[in-house]
Amino acid sequence: FCYYSRELVVQARPAARKRKRFNPQCSRDVPVKSRIDCHPQPGASQEKCEARGCIWCSTNMPNAPWCFFPEDSPYGYSLNGNAEKTLKTMNTKHKQNNHLSLSICHRWDASLSDLIFSNQYLQITTTVPSTSVYGFGEHEHLSFKHSMNFATYGMFSRDQSPTPFANLYGVHPFYMCVETDSNAHGVLLLNSNAQDVSLSPNPSLTFRTIGGVLDFYVFLGPTPENVIQQYTEAIGRPHMPAYWSLGFQLSRWGYGSIDVLKKTVDRMHYYDIPYDVQHSDIDYMERRLDFTYDKVNYAGLPEYMQQLKKEGMHYVLILDPFISKDEEPGTYRPYDLGEEMGVWVNNSDGVTPAVGKAWPDGHSVFPDYTNPRTVDWWTQMCLELKDVLDYDGIWIDMNEPSNFDRGQYPGCAVNDVNNPPYIPSISDRALAQKTLCPDSKTYLGEHYNTHSLFGWSQTAPTFHATQKATGKRAFVLSRSTFVGSGKHGGHWLGDNFSQWKDMHLSIIGILEFNLFGIPYIGADICGFNYNTTYELCLRWMQLGSFYPFSRNHNAEKNSVTEFAKISRETLRIRYSLLPYLYTLFFESHVHGNTVGNKVPASWLKNYATVDAPLSKIPLFLRGGYILPKQAPATTTTKSRLNPFGLIIALDDQGEASGSLFWDDGDSIGKFVKNGYRGADSLKYNTITILGLRLRPHAVALNGRTVRGDAFSYQTNGVRAALRH
Repeated sequence: FCYYSRELVVQARPAARKRKRFNPQCSRDVPVKSRIDCHPQPGASQEKCEARGCIWCSTNMPNAPWCFFPEDSPYGYSLNGNAEKTLKTMNTKHKQNNHLSLSICHRWDASLSDLIFSNQYLQITTTVPSTSVYGFGEHEHLSFKHSMNFATYGMFSRDQSPTPFANLYGVHPFYMCVETDSNAHGVLLLNSNAQDVSLSPNPSLTFRTIGGVLDFYVFLGPTPENVIQQYTEAIGRPHMPAYWSLGFQLSRWGYGSIDVLKKTVDRMHYYDIPYDVQHSDIDYMERRLDFTYDKVNYAGLPEYMQQLKKEGMHYVLILDPFISKDEEPGTYRPYDLGEEMGVWVNNSDGVTPAVGKAWPDGHSVFPDYTNPRTVDWWTQMCLELKDVLDYDGIWIDMNEPSNFDRGQYPGCAVNDVNNPPYIPSISDRALAQKTLCPDSKTYLGEHYNTHSLFGWSQTAPTFHATQKATGKRAFVLSRSTFVGSGKHGGHWLGDNFSQWKDMHLSIIGILEFNLFGIPYIGADICGFNYNTTYELCLRWMQLGSFYPFSRNHNAEKNSVTEFAKISRETLRIRYSLLPYLYTLFFESHVHGNTVGNKVPASWLKNYATVDAPLSKIPLFLRGGYILPKQAPATTTTKSRLNPFGLIIALDDQGEASGSLFWDDGDSIGKFVKNGYRGADSLKYNTITILGLRLRPHAVALNGRTVRGDAFSYQTNGVRAALRH
């Protein structure tokens, strides 16, 4: 890594407000591709622009700003004294106009003359060495590699169904740039305030935030995988998931009753479809109250959960982050205990709880998970819930935090905190939309600063509470995430739609969350909103069978489409490869690797047409790798007892390598125990070798000759199989 060896002393210059009008030949001053927006908020005009000392000039280039800073505008910071050089890998450039710029290992170049550091507004522009920029979230991006044609992305956690350019559930101000020489680097702006970033074709990036500090971290790679390893070393390695959580999972908002739930489970078992985890959405609760269950429509739920666990399955319950305050005193323990312990987010007075509206009828208060007392309260409630409903994991939803009103009752006060001078490019350009007022008070300070940390602050306490309740490796699935959330939980891509584009865009989202250090990631298979179609859902099942987190989840009243045979076949492929997927997660947990592979460079130059009938999904293996596999079964509990196999895909040199990590699948912590019977009692019964150029006449395994009747050879010369 590169670092500063000396302190650089700079002096701020206030932004110019009243300046002369510029030459009408404005396009000569700054090339269009180099324009930095001087009026990023709506309502720009020539009069407003020039009042800021900026240039107004129209252009035909889509999305390019018409109001932009002059090239040498003295609005930022200038050098006070002489420039001092730091390490060889660091550069300071003393411009003729007395401005200072910084270059970090030639990867991150920012002129301090382009830095604005004022009350409720910070801005800095940096050039990047190529247009191959990835990351920034959470958004629905139309491509993995971003467009640099003046695209702007806002980051502020919001209960918002996936929509292009809209800020969604989480905040990840991290990007990776692959340079022209194929080296890569990554940059994190560690800031939780509302913010946006503009990507310009110069190429450059302009960061704007309305609070906090400009706290940048640079990760120098040099490979993309190295960048993510270094990034997760800084923010926290991804958690090690339980083996069972890699199995297929089923969910629905609106089963409505335990009878419907039982019929769903029975149908999966009848068709022999691999299936490990059943989820319950909010309809299992009594009137959608956290830590309760509906004793009428879901009568017998505790016993049924126990029955499924005895059959080798696992159960996940949803919990929302709002607690009803309208129940009769003494009748709803979560509220009574929380009120006694003082765990709520408060109004601006710091004393009275903020009251909003969410799923429970009436009014709700919001736990403040940054408060240590709230962690104790939440842990206690999760432990008490475990005594009633024997869950294996917890799914935390609506934790942006979502609020059905615009701010809490009776509305947000008129002040600069609730209505800052600049609101980043977020949905509705409103901070209080679908959440609490920014001047609400949390343990760490104003909600203005901590809003996007809500889901992150809830995830770790839920992880530890679940681990304490179950005594096993925790399963936590969170809708809202922030930098470092992957250390304690996974994520799904939210309330997507049953449309072909959503299936396509899910791949981009999954790749991005691997960049963000949250590899336990998936999307609602077949879509959450709208009714799906047979072909779409079938293709989505085939794709979703290879998501790291594989779950079919849809909204209430959506139709159920049956296509058991094909679903069973594609899920059996997933289950056969679970030892490989589990090993990838181990590598991610220990070394920070991504759970996913890059596309070979040769594919970028060639095209291939592959048959893909509706009943099959093409699956490719990279040459040079060995994949461990295991005979599939209907649950991971059963499949883990089956014999292993190997798929060996040779490279052009006739070589391949691979690894396998194996443990009991759900123990807490890292340990080595010689004599673990789960591993040495399992056998390899099939070894498949792909890419043989010559027919083998003899085969040796661990130095021992294998009998001729113990192996077969496919006549096209590309496959051989050994059977034990």
